[in-house]
Amino acid sequence: MTIAPKTLDDAPIQGLGLMRLTDNGWGDADRDPAGLVQAAIDVGVTMLDTAEMYGNEGLVGRAVGTNRDHITLCSKFGVYRGSSGRPDDWGVRADPATVRAAIDGSLRRLNVDHLDLYYLHHRSEDTPIEETVKAMAELREAGKIRALGLSNVTLDDIRRAHAVHPITAVQEQWSLTQRDVELFLPTLAELGIALVAHSPMGHGSLNHSTGNLVARPLARIASRVGATAGQVALAWVHQRGRGAAGTVIPLPGTTSITHLHANIAASRIELSETDLAQLDAVTEQARA
Repeated sequence: MTIAPKTLDDAPIQGLGLMRLTDNGWGDADRDPAGLVQAAIDVGVTMLDTAEMYGNEGLVGRAVGTNRDHITLCSKFGVYRGSSGRPDDWGVRADPATVRAAIDGSLRRLNVDHLDLYYLHHRSEDTPIEETVKAMAELREAGKIRALGLSNVTLDDIRRAHAVHPITAVQEQWSLTQRDVELFLPTLAELGIALVAHSPMGHGSLNHSTGNLVARPLARIASRVGATAGQVALAWVHQRGRGAAGTVIPLPGTTSITHLHANIAASRIELSETDLAQLDAVTEQARA
């Protein structure tokens, strides 16, 4: 099962994470939000991803504008900031009442009548996932969402959720420095669930030639193929994803049209088996 605009028949090349999209970009040739959305559509990046907790759904809605019918619009619910403003001050609410209130708020802010894919943003320790998914399924029956997704969950969560209602996508980080999701791949393939691989460049850390365990091999390969370290890191996710049994959609985030084009270029880089083995060896050694 794969994801594409309005249908689930053809997977996009990759998605576009909009977590850092802000109003500051309007009028900037490289960072205008509407320009970014249009540029993404023009190059085949039609899956746009945001979340209630990012606080920018209204901005995303304005940026999408008249392009609504050309994209797969995704958002998430369930994670809420505390009053202190500290990064570690947050909690999860995933009870049925929150599900119903959250979707109505997201649709209003995004100025749309439905979402193509709606994720539980984080597993809850308080609400059984069956209850959350049952409430999400009711949203689908009501026409408010087209498909259900999960993020920051366990394999047990995925199986329990899928038994209540088919799950279309699971969003988890997959990068050279975070490979735990590889344990999910057989189960996702078995159940026909797509992996949406967020932060494939390690939240930006893999864009740099120092400061991480794979910096040297990344820099060496990047020099050989005429790319940046970040592009090689993204290319690694693309190639490993193409070799997986199920569907994998990398989801790099950017607010820059220039970086968007660089990310698309990365999807076309073909790493050699030696390149892949070197990168795998370094990261496996770090995990040992």
